[in-house]
Amino acid sequence: MHQAPSTTPAPIESLKRSRIVGGEVLCPMQIDPGKCTGCIACVPYCPVHAISIVAGIKAYIALEKCTECYACLRASVCPTDAIEETPMTWPRSLRLVFGRVQSEHKETRVPGRGTEEMKTNDVTGRFGDGQVGFSVDIGRPGVGTDFTDVETIAMEIAKVGVEFEPMNPVTYLMIDKKTGTFQEEIKKERVHSCIIEFTTNVEKLPETIEALRRAAAKVNTVFSVGCCCRVGKDGKIAAKEYLDRHQVFYRPNGKTNIGLGKPAAVT
Repeated sequence: MHQAPSTTPAPIESLKRSRIVGGEVLCPMQIDPGKCTGCIACVPYCPVHAISIVAGIKAYIALEKCTECYACLRASVCPTDAIEETPMTWPRSLRLVFGRVQSEHKETRVPGRGTEEMKTNDVTGRFGDGQVGFSVDIGRPGVGTDFTDVETIAMEIAKVGVEFEPMNPVTYLMIDKKTGTFQEEIKKERVHSCIIEFTTNVEKLPETIEALRRAAAKVNTVFSVGCCCRVGKDGKIAAKEYLDRHQVFYRPNGKTNIGLGKPAAVT
């Protein structure tokens, strides 16, 4: 669906100045005002509505909204190739690695927004008997999130006493895994989406659900929750029983390895 061109007045000169402020590159994904014809072809391709038409004649990417997902560039819809990428600096570079799932976080060597989560537990053995694995997928679809809201969610979860997944890129950015707090310099960075992953015991499942509910009331974004636990020897699924008993809506999913992988952990 097309977004109507913005008529909000703004000096065209601001487009030229947006590239560099104080010698630091601030807008890696940019639209060259010298090439842009104002055709609005790029506008509907931005999932976070960061592209608008300035003064009715030129497309402009808002720095604070852009998550560096490169959707506008990869769509190849600009007839004059006015959409350009430029080098970026830390901490804005976080937007790039979380926005492009092919990008690999150099610290964890994990690409994208998180790890493979609970999808391969039959091979990895990440979650053992009596444990519950969680993933909190923040910012999707098409809303985005800043790390202030990510921290708010993580801090509520941390109060329960969980173990954050060490190979998750979001965990790597925490300065205190016991409290779920993040580096101050990244809190204003906005990403397309990211995933918090953690493990807790079945006994803490009620507390964890309540913590997530508290977090939902405090943040200005959206998130979905994935929950995984092993089927018990009696055939029961502890997490499912709790969710059913408390009428928590969920969509049941399952993946079976069908013998294509070898368990990496014996539990």
